Amino acid sequence: MTNAEIAAALEELGILYELDGAVKYRVLAYSTAAKAIRESPVSVAELAARGEATKVPGVGKTLAEKIDALIETGEIPAAVKLKAKFPPTLIEVTRVPGVGPKTARRLFEELEISSMEDLKAAAEAEKIREVKGLGPKAEENILAALERLGEPGEGPGRLLLSKVKPIAEELAAALREHPAASRVEVAGSVRRWGETCKDIDLIATAEEPAALAEHLAAHPLTAAAGAPGPNGVRAQTHNGVSVDLRIVAPAAFGNLLQHFTGSQAHNVQLREEAVGRGLSVSEHGITETESGDVQTCATEAEVYERLGYDYIEPELREGRGELKAAREGKLPGLVEIGDVKGDLHSHTTLSDGRNSLGEMAEAARERGYAYLAITDHSASHGFGDHVTAERLWERIEEVRAWNKDYGKKDFRLLSGSEINIGLDGSLDYPEDLVAALDWVVASVHTSFNVSEKQMTERVVTAIENPGVDCIGHLTGRLIGRREPYGIDVEAVAEAAARTGTTIEINGNPNRRDLSDLHARLAVEAGVKIVLNTDAHGVDTLDNMAYAVASARRARLTADDVANTRSWAQFEKLTKA
Repeated sequence: MTNAEIAAALEELGILYELDGAVKYRVLAYSTAAKAIRESPVSVAELAARGEATKVPGVGKTLAEKIDALIETGEIPAAVKLKAKFPPTLIEVTRVPGVGPKTARRLFEELEISSMEDLKAAAEAEKIREVKGLGPKAEENILAALERLGEPGEGPGRLLLSKVKPIAEELAAALREHPAASRVEVAGSVRRWGETCKDIDLIATAEEPAALAEHLAAHPLTAAAGAPGPNGVRAQTHNGVSVDLRIVAPAAFGNLLQHFTGSQAHNVQLREEAVGRGLSVSEHGITETESGDVQTCATEAEVYERLGYDYIEPELREGRGELKAAREGKLPGLVEIGDVKGDLHSHTTLSDGRNSLGEMAEAARERGYAYLAITDHSASHGFGDHVTAERLWERIEEVRAWNKDYGKKDFRLLSGSEINIGLDGSLDYPEDLVAALDWVVASVHTSFNVSEKQMTERVVTAIENPGVDCIGHLTGRLIGRREPYGIDVEAVAEAAARTGTTIEINGNPNRRDLSDLHARLAVEAGVKIVLNTDAHGVDTLDNMAYAVASARRARLTADDVANTRSWAQFEKLTKA
């Protein structure tokens, strides 16, 4: 049984429990476990066979028993009992955006809606608006959602980069260790550090190509594979990600790597420009149209040089003007992770973090940083575990004491806060407390559904507060889970440039907010960008790689990024 099948069964059981009125934490346990199983790179069925299903995050003893029953009988007994209470088509109704299990049950009980067809008919007949708590707007949204569901989507299997990249790197490393391999590289959207990935492209040269392809087909992360051959193999991982290994002669390695790294837009533009110069470009080589002569390239740099371009970094290959800049010698020197001198957005156990102040500070210092801002959540951020004004005053003293006892000239801990921006743009804490902090990140955590105009005014008001140093995760998006709220990014950037307020690129791979396009807009408006991790533990300080990747995709240089400077330089820049 595949991971996707196991995850779907647990997800269905969670929905059935919610239809039946189960408490929220029980429902959440099933959806959390289903997500972890779907994304697991290893076979959960094989883990279960060894009695190790509990190794999957979120899977406890009870869930492991249900997985065992599912694999053995094809069903979960609890789900069988609940299905007898509700029409099987009602589950599909719960998946319509804006409906959900609780609303679906009410519609079932009050309007006898038990299928998608029933839902559409009731909405078109304007019956849903009669249900208490819904109304015409909800009815309109349901009709719009049903229409969207009828459209062809992007296809299954699109995952966050953070879920795909480790798998791609593990497979590439395993291939490199095989004696038949000469060179192996990851290509595609993984190499471009895209926000999400649909598949994994691996490009290789090998002395025994078929043996290398067989090695990938037999790898533990591979759930299924086609017939391995001298040109490679197509496979699929246990979490549903397609893997395409292409093996080529060393002389054409650069052609293939360039072709399968560039986005479709980049490659189309490359080919069109080449045609104008009498050349034809493909993964097989560069052909002179008139003579028919074909040139293969061992490196990507040779490909770009032959076509008249400077080398283009993978992150830039999106068809956004990089070819023109490369032809004119105007590509910037992109910021690198080694340029970053500090992290200015992190959390500890004082709010919702997993590590103490001291543990976070030491981890940051071990990374070679010159400073770290501790920015635990303020009172109204909406998730509990907040920091009262009294406790924040104490934290300021704790930071001061830590710097005195453990700080050195090469590292400074900063007392800060991530303060929720109120509907009117106000901050949670009194002015004197805000002024006493070394660093203030202001972010929106509540009331996302206001108008774009109100949201923009709200954030601009916070920017104009002299106590605010930085705006956190500006658009509030969670990739694949929550759309950005309406906000005029251009107006916000103008206000930030005018006041000298920085805007972060949040390195949490679920956020990467600012996006690369918005980061480019902000820098062109004169805003200094801060690369942050929003780390909630020492392990997620590693998320700086994603912040840097978004900055590179936005063509940012080290000078565009404020925290590539020493603390003294940074403070001078941001407090001017």
